[in-house]
Amino acid sequence: MEENYVIGVDFGSDSVRCLVVNAANGYEIASAVEHYPRWTAGKYCDPGTNCYRQHPLDYLESLETVIRRALTQCGHLIATKIQAISFDTTASTPVLTDRYGTPLALLPRHAENPDAMFMLWKDHAAVREADEINELAHRWKTDYTKYSGGIYSCEWVWAKVLHALRSAPSLRNDAWAWVEHCDWISGILTGNTAPKTMLRSRCAAGHKAMWHESWGGLPSQEFLTALDPLLDGFREHLYTKTQTNGTYAGTLTREWAARLSLHEATKVGLGAIDCHIGAIGAQITPNVLVKTIGTSTCDILTVHPEDMQNRVIQGICGQVDGSVTPGYLGLEAGQSAFGDIYAWFKGLIAWPLEHICGNTPQSEEAIIPKLSEQAARLKPTESAPIALDWMNGRRTPDANPRAQGAISGITLATTAPMLFRALAEATAFGSRAINERFTREQIRIEDVIAIGGIAHKSPLVMQIMADVSGLPIKVAASSQTCALGAAMCAAVAGGIHASIREAQQAMGHGFATVYYPDPCHRKVYNALYEKYLKIGHFFDQN
Repeated sequence: MEENYVIGVDFGSDSVRCLVVNAANGYEIASAVEHYPRWTAGKYCDPGTNCYRQHPLDYLESLETVIRRALTQCGHLIATKIQAISFDTTASTPVLTDRYGTPLALLPRHAENPDAMFMLWKDHAAVREADEINELAHRWKTDYTKYSGGIYSCEWVWAKVLHALRSAPSLRNDAWAWVEHCDWISGILTGNTAPKTMLRSRCAAGHKAMWHESWGGLPSQEFLTALDPLLDGFREHLYTKTQTNGTYAGTLTREWAARLSLHEATKVGLGAIDCHIGAIGAQITPNVLVKTIGTSTCDILTVHPEDMQNRVIQGICGQVDGSVTPGYLGLEAGQSAFGDIYAWFKGLIAWPLEHICGNTPQSEEAIIPKLSEQAARLKPTESAPIALDWMNGRRTPDANPRAQGAISGITLATTAPMLFRALAEATAFGSRAINERFTREQIRIEDVIAIGGIAHKSPLVMQIMADVSGLPIKVAASSQTCALGAAMCAAVAGGIHASIREAQQAMGHGFATVYYPDPCHRKVYNALYEKYLKIGHFFDQN
């Protein structure tokens, strides 16, 4: 194969990562990370009201910086041979736009209005709106939540857009449409941001916007207007068709070619959701469960449509034809908090250090490693504390943003490492509940692959997950699997590889390690898991 290079860009919750990759063999030439400056400064967010917003300029400025930095590492010769670039982003992370597709926060009159900014995936401010969508959809002639597990989430686009329109009347005259972060990035780099012509990711539309071919695309305008007249006209201003991963979106505009130090002929792939693209990077195949484990988790399975026999899986985040690899149904589930729970506990432990002892950043960063070291010495026991992993609500099974976490079984003998292990076990129990929902719905899980920061950094958590699930867990070798998946999609969009599967086979990195379940721990964890389920049922009922 001719020497071709591609760029994969992964927009995360806190930062953007860039990989420069040899499309022939997946060799990673260079990588860089850039944190969003406004987000890092804590702007436009209010954790007390579950409001998490990101300014569009954070994305654009950080994209420019991170790509230039990565290209500097490569040298001029490789930089001139970049053939294509593609992206993944968090989702649902939408923003209201004007009739030209400009995010409202980029208009001077709305520049400091959080409701005019991108609403990050974990923004839970739209609980009321999600409730209204579910109530209306379940009595409508078409249940638009049918392929979203039967429950629409406050994390998703229609709830967030409606909440922003209700909360900020000053936006209504300019609000013409909305766009997901992944679609906007591809659109702005190719100069196609008009709401009706911009290419839209089927991955994002199907899982988060209730798009489905069987009802002609997005929910009907009649439904949206009945939900709230503020949504009148939105469907007409949006799209009916969507595109699968690896789709060619166009070439770089002259402006963006200059800003990124790339040539104008560089091809741009349509973006998609990070966990789905990460599954591609992890070399997902049918009936293999890929778990993206970070601040939260996202679980992805692909199955052949014939295996589904027109069945609908209840209580998951969605099932969408072609959302991961064309020709296969993509099934999504996940946990609203995973690493965030450990970070919360670290903050709890660090509070006296910070406010009484004047600790250094180094001492705070040592908390999790030290807790992990001590927790690993503990044996699982049925008398251990039991925690419920719903500190940020429950995503699946059966979404409930009002669900709350709990810790039970604490005594005067309970130590910080014991509590930390209980939290790690709780996140593993939540993961097992997702696995069991799939298997209960007759979806086979033949293999499990883990990607994300925790998969690489915490042997304790990964071993507990294997013990609790009773399944071996492979850890993908690449530490930047989402960016690698985006690079694979770029190679397809750029015409270097003919299909996602071909790109996976050529560019995949395999696995770094495998965690096998310890049979001695299995009986104990089965008993603890039953307690976890009973506590969860109690809180659901009360």
